[in-house]
Amino acid sequence: MKNHQREIKSFFYSQYFSDGLRISTGILLPSLVAMQLGNFDLGLTMSLGALCICAIDSPGPVQHKRNAMGIGNGLLLVISLITGYARLNPYSLGLEITAFSFLFSMLVVYGNRAASVGTSALLVMIFIMDKEVPPKELPMFCATILAGGVWYMLFSLVFFGIRPYRAAQQTLGENVADVARFLRLKADFYRVETDIDDNYRRLVLQQISVSNHQDAVREMLFKSRLMVKESTGASRILVLTFIDLVDMFEQIMATHYDYRQIREKFGHTGVLAEIADFLNSVADDLDNIGYAVLANTRPEKLNHLNHKLELLKQKIDEVGADDKETSNLVLKKILINLRDVSKSISNIYKYYHSKASDMLLNDTREVEYSKFVTHQDFAAHIFWDNISLNSATFKHALRVSLVCLVGYITAKNVSLGGHSYWVLLTIIVILKPGFSLSKQRNYQRLIGTIAGGAIGIVILNFIPNNTVQFIILVVLMIGTYSFLRLNYVVSVIFMTPYVLILFKFLGLSNVAAERIIDTFIGGAIAFIASYVIFPTWEFETIQTDLKNVITANINYLKKVLDSLSGKPVLVTDYKLARKDVFVNSANLSAIFERMTSEPKSKQRNIKDIHKFVVLNHILASYTANIASALIKTGPQQPHADTLKLVKRSIAVLKETNKKISGETIPPPVPKPVEATKTAEAPPAPLSVEDVLMKEQLGFISKITLDIAKVTESILR
Repeated sequence: MKNHQREIKSFFYSQYFSDGLRISTGILLPSLVAMQLGNFDLGLTMSLGALCICAIDSPGPVQHKRNAMGIGNGLLLVISLITGYARLNPYSLGLEITAFSFLFSMLVVYGNRAASVGTSALLVMIFIMDKEVPPKELPMFCATILAGGVWYMLFSLVFFGIRPYRAAQQTLGENVADVARFLRLKADFYRVETDIDDNYRRLVLQQISVSNHQDAVREMLFKSRLMVKESTGASRILVLTFIDLVDMFEQIMATHYDYRQIREKFGHTGVLAEIADFLNSVADDLDNIGYAVLANTRPEKLNHLNHKLELLKQKIDEVGADDKETSNLVLKKILINLRDVSKSISNIYKYYHSKASDMLLNDTREVEYSKFVTHQDFAAHIFWDNISLNSATFKHALRVSLVCLVGYITAKNVSLGGHSYWVLLTIIVILKPGFSLSKQRNYQRLIGTIAGGAIGIVILNFIPNNTVQFIILVVLMIGTYSFLRLNYVVSVIFMTPYVLILFKFLGLSNVAAERIIDTFIGGAIAFIASYVIFPTWEFETIQTDLKNVITANINYLKKVLDSLSGKPVLVTDYKLARKDVFVNSANLSAIFERMTSEPKSKQRNIKDIHKFVVLNHILASYTANIASALIKTGPQQPHADTLKLVKRSIAVLKETNKKISGETIPPPVPKPVEATKTAEAPPAPLSVEDVLMKEQLGFISKITLDIAKVTESILR
């Protein structure tokens, strides 16, 4: 019960609810104020402008929001004027819809923020195409829409200016919770009853969520001068908490071993269950920290992790003492990883308590933050370089423009009422670059519209009181925008009755059937189009993503090789290589998940791709394990066998990349020497840690060969 209460409170503290509240207020206020002043139509027009600009108000640095909303407002005026005159002739309006749908869909090449500006422009075009405004009144009408857009931009910027750290806090808190869920999945590997393959599937899915939130936090923190340059306790706490959280995530990734082998060796001892219990205790502490960050309070320690580590150490020592033939070296290595994770938890707690600010201000860690964020290039040649059928964005833009034209013609001839823009709105919302995303959004939109329509009919028929209906409308509106990024089905379920109640207040009743039918028409057109008009299937582009993942792993292993060769490697270089591996791995996992939603005939080599995803996760985990140890110990004394293993792994991955690119391959690389055999007759005495590292490098060498074989199967 307590956990459920915390989850509910976390939602109300979250950025999702904050967004819903801000967007709803920004849209509603002009109408409410104008209604009180006796000019409701003026307020509605301003709210329309605010509604279009709110599409740009997605999470990110404030300066990016400001620039994008400023450009969006300029487009708002231009597009509304053009549409207002073009609608006077059905052919000119059809031409405008086709041209602008293509142009603004192409903005995807400049990133998500630019894409949202394009969406905003398309929204104002769609909303005005049925507005019967006399030509003489059109300039003033468009200026009023612009006033609504400018109002929303100023309101949003003031909202963030009052509490500049709040958005970063919320995103960071959500990321902490994501890492906690990832850790619980890692803990399940140590439970003998857990299906390993099934758990891998859940793990890579969760890794996508962790990666997305980490990118969002990086954008918030490292692209904001306020966060990085200021020496206030609040900004430094957020930055250092995130740095430790990312390092902890690496440690969690590093607690990866051959779980089947570990279960065979230690399953009967009971120690694996205790490792799982400890990981769940750490996850509880992470949830506790995440909730405190969201709630803007000081987190108090939840578990005595050091005491639990001591008990776990005793259990591991007992395993080694009871069975002389079975080495507990792997368990000791796991224990070291768990200590590092526990230390990161303790560090984060310290940041929020007494005299923490003094410690933060004296923090000597030097991190080049700008290197950890991507910088979008807005050069014109990027747009023109994508005007080709080889570009997925170009094909998507063509598809959108053609489908919007078909939707416009269909709406004018088939739509039940005067809201034909609902068909086009459905198409714009549903149609995505990939088939699987379009299919998913289509399903969610239809289910949400039907369920929401039923709820709206019940409200309108059984709750006749206007005041109560208005309160319900406000609640539904907040719910719509709160769940827009969190759960689209729920968002549409809130949205449909809110729209129906709104139309009732505008004097239009019984539009539920019209909305549902128009949604079905738009959904059907979008679904058919995504299948037959320049369809984009994941298998067509996956080779690029495979190559990106392998390249990232090569760069990560090169940092390991440099350190093992005795060369100094900066911590920042390790972290950059690690970030590239994690980001590209998450992207590949997301592509695999989208592929599973495509038609069976388009799911080419899906089993091999799943194997690749799992093998890549294992490779990244083992490399992170070794890199983490090398960061602590620094450059190593070169050892021929360990260097040979790393070089062999890098060579195999390089050859695999050449195969993906279609290059000529030299004679095959000989099979790696088994790590256990080389450990039996080392050329020089090795420490226990060196033996374990050599075993791990031998396993990495084996994994790279497995990746090479799976890649060959995918390329056939």
